[in-house]
Amino acid sequence: MITTAKAPANIAFIKYWGKSNEKLRLPMNSSISMNLSEVYTTTSVEFSEKFKEDFIYIDGKRVKAKEKERVVGQLDLIRNLARIRLRAKVKSRNNFPKGTGLASSASGFAALTLAASKAAGLNLSEKELSIIARLGSGSACRSLPEGFVEWKAGDSSKTSYAYSLYPPNYWDICDVVAMVGESSKKVSSTEGHAIVESSLFYKVRIAGMKNKVRGIKDALKKKDFTKFGEILEEEAINMHVVMMTSEPPLYYWLPETLDVMLSVIEWRDKGLESYFTIDAGPNVHVICQARNAARIKRRLIKLNGIKRVIINKPSIGARLI
Repeated sequence: MITTAKAPANIAFIKYWGKSNEKLRLPMNSSISMNLSEVYTTTSVEFSEKFKEDFIYIDGKRVKAKEKERVVGQLDLIRNLARIRLRAKVKSRNNFPKGTGLASSASGFAALTLAASKAAGLNLSEKELSIIARLGSGSACRSLPEGFVEWKAGDSSKTSYAYSLYPPNYWDICDVVAMVGESSKKVSSTEGHAIVESSLFYKVRIAGMKNKVRGIKDALKKKDFTKFGEILEEEAINMHVVMMTSEPPLYYWLPETLDVMLSVIEWRDKGLESYFTIDAGPNVHVICQARNAARIKRRLIKLNGIKRVIINKPSIGARLI
């Protein structure tokens, strides 16, 4: 039987950069995110006796080496749980360029985990799926629950998982993605996590994370958009300062990235309230109230170097289709 799942990418407002346990992908701090309605991965999985090995296809191309190893490792986790030895065929497709800082590994491993577990005959809870997805890609655990999500750092594999804080319709805000780069980044997030402690600012960052999580959860609860935006924008800059001061330094921004950031600040000063955040890549997420999303998009399109603009609403999590 072929099972297909669709999972959204997510944007972290309070971010995950640095692990307390590399093997288990336990984060140094909890994080807060929102699932995205228009950026997603669709994955089909089939286990069968006719397969002599695992076949992995991503965006129409058969993958090998490291990329295949990560997927097969996830399949092995599920095979062990289901007590089966069948090989699998996996076909995965993103509706956006992968490896550009738009959380393709999050949506990819969330969709893979759900599809593979069902294809293997497992009936797992959302919490169990979140834990398994985390082992494939840390932020994938946030793409399983719906809407606005918290990933608890935890101190063991069983206590580090994501759950929904609020459903998608809780707050009428949007994430307007300004795509300035569509090429895969030269240094992956996994490689970046491995050198994070080389930054002199890393320990200072971690020391303040609990207060940031409390602050943004309070702003989310009260729907205080100004406080919410100020925290998420400061957090994005904070994380990239750590990246830029690692050894070797990681520069994910492009000139167009900075242009979008400065434009958002200028528009805000003139009364159009919005805030930027950036994951490990060059593309900018502009967070605004839904009534301003179309206006923000029109302005972004006029900037030099903008390849594509995508308006995302808060989304449901991974689901079978």
